[in-house]
Amino acid sequence: MIPYVRQEKIIEILESRELIKIEELQKLIPEVSISTLRRDLKELEGVNKVQTLSGGAVKLSSSVSELPMATKASLQTKEKLHIAQLAAREVVAGETIYLDSGSTCTVLLRELLKKKIRIVTTNTDVFRLTGEFEADITILGGTYDPKISSLSGPLAEANIQKYVFDKAFLGANGIDLKFGVTTPNLIEAIKKKTVIDHAKQAFLVCDSSKFHKTSAVKSFDLNEVVLITDKVDLELSKEMKVISE
Repeated sequence: MIPYVRQEKIIEILESRELIKIEELQKLIPEVSISTLRRDLKELEGVNKVQTLSGGAVKLSSSVSELPMATKASLQTKEKLHIAQLAAREVVAGETIYLDSGSTCTVLLRELLKKKIRIVTTNTDVFRLTGEFEADITILGGTYDPKISSLSGPLAEANIQKYVFDKAFLGANGIDLKFGVTTPNLIEAIKKKTVIDHAKQAFLVCDSSKFHKTSAVKSFDLNEVVLITDKVDLELSKEMKVISE
């Protein structure tokens, strides 16, 4: 099978599936080896048709799309735990913090439960918590988006504006030198910017798979946050403070 035909077949498969592991992809195209598929995926990523992740590929059009939380939670798990542990070090007892929705923020939530702090959040994954913990948790109202486990909209924004957060921890879908920090959803983008405007210090918790990617809506500029991530990117580190270890 010639490269063009293989790559068209890959795109056809990805159009019907939001995420597929390379091993699963190879089963659907058994005549093509995994090493060849990896080369094809690299070429497709080079022309911005797919985004390669740990062991899989996500179809791209002009931007990074929003994946369901259950899917995102299964990706870059080691990196997210590392980021969450770094972020938790920035929080001290007695602080009031904002915690965003998103898979990395959910991992961070579990790290923060042992601290005597107030957590204000629109992340509905808090409803899955059980047992005893030190942190006080306030859940802000808003319009529920089950795909990303988030509350947003005018009610959430109005509630956020009543707070002054010591620190805010935000997620994103893309970080780009030209377009800043982006997300697929306008309502979520506005909410994140509102949080930054009401925080003494804002952090972006984001793994390196989001670097040099864009989504549909700009939320804020790079210099408005400190990036906590799993590895340093030299270009991004010129535009923003980065914590990676």
